[in-house]
Amino acid sequence: MGNIKAEKLVFVYNANSGMGNALLDSVHKTLSPSTYDCNLCAITFGVFSENKKWKVFRQNAGLEMEFLHKDEFEIRYPSERENKQSLPKVFILKKGQLQEFLLREEINDMKSQEDLILAVQARLS
Repeated sequence: MGNIKAEKLVFVYNANSGMGNALLDSVHKTLSPSTYDCNLCAITFGVFSENKKWKVFRQNAGLEMEFLHKDEFEIRYPSERENKQSLPKVFILKKGQLQEFLLREEINDMKSQEDLILAVQARLS
């Protein structure tokens, strides 16, 4: 990353917040994973809880991480509206500016939480 220190990573799910949406998403990704729209959700969360390897990595990464659903992202970062069409996505916040870190296509090609962990580590080094 050179000499520009990241303030944090911002993970944006292609799903809306709320308990009802979370329940529907869990059922969808369980019953029809091939048609589920948020591979980032599928990689980081099982049916009922955060995946263990991902959780350990997140807790020990030494970098702040923010996790937002698309409706929360619109409220928190209103100037990033054009990015809501290409979710899920991971941004890196540097000097108050969001920059693309992992794109939708990269995330959708991932098969596991290990793939996500390796991609984050590779981009940060």
